[in-house]
Amino acid sequence: MTRLSVNINKIATIRNARGGNTPDVIQAAVKCESFGAQGITVHPRPDERHIRYDDVVELKKVVKTEFNIEGYPSKSFIDLVLKNKPDQVTLVPDPPHVLTSNAGWDTVQHKTLLKEVIAEFKKEGIRVSIFVDTQAINIENAVDTGTDRIEMYTEPYAANYFTNKEKAVAPFVDAAKIAKSLDLGINAGHDLNLDNLNFLIKNIPWIDEVSIGHALISDALYFGLENTIQMYLHKLAN
Repeated sequence: MTRLSVNINKIATIRNARGGNTPDVIQAAVKCESFGAQGITVHPRPDERHIRYDDVVELKKVVKTEFNIEGYPSKSFIDLVLKNKPDQVTLVPDPPHVLTSNAGWDTVQHKTLLKEVIAEFKKEGIRVSIFVDTQAINIENAVDTGTDRIEMYTEPYAANYFTNKEKAVAPFVDAAKIAKSLDLGINAGHDLNLDNLNFLIKNIPWIDEVSIGHALISDALYFGLENTIQMYLHKLAN
């Protein structure tokens, strides 16, 4: 079964909007795990507009499932990862000013950078995933970076799901088949939700993990956090 990692950035966004420690990001992570989440994902950015670097330090102490840290491999990010040694690091090509992740790596242009960073993380026993689009050239060249997994950037799938879901999922199925043939693990994330998640998993049942934050935390406002996590797990199981 595909594993569910809950991205708790949005919880930190709410906290930071008011100051103080409400809601408590660390307690939220613990609750997510107790409600069935199989991993916790965070994406600390240089401006710390949601998850802060000190959140990462505290989360490392309490996360009992899988801890996944996403981010652009700047020196400060690399240092943060090496000091806290999560189970997985997901490398994204985001420049500091972007609102959210909006593209995958060009694994040809950035191959040297990725190889160096990935080697450093793997030396410390950290599994590595890199954010990619569905272009075959980027998946094929991901192998040469030394990454363990790719994370498919699923925003185009989500954006086109209600127009033509079969057409929307087709390039992701093709990309996943290429990755599987190359012995790359597969994660997926970005704009996955209760509407489109099950169809993706039915078409690509060998996805190892999905990382979901914005939609899941938004759904929790209506359904409650425990119930929402169970709803997402149900979508992954059917």
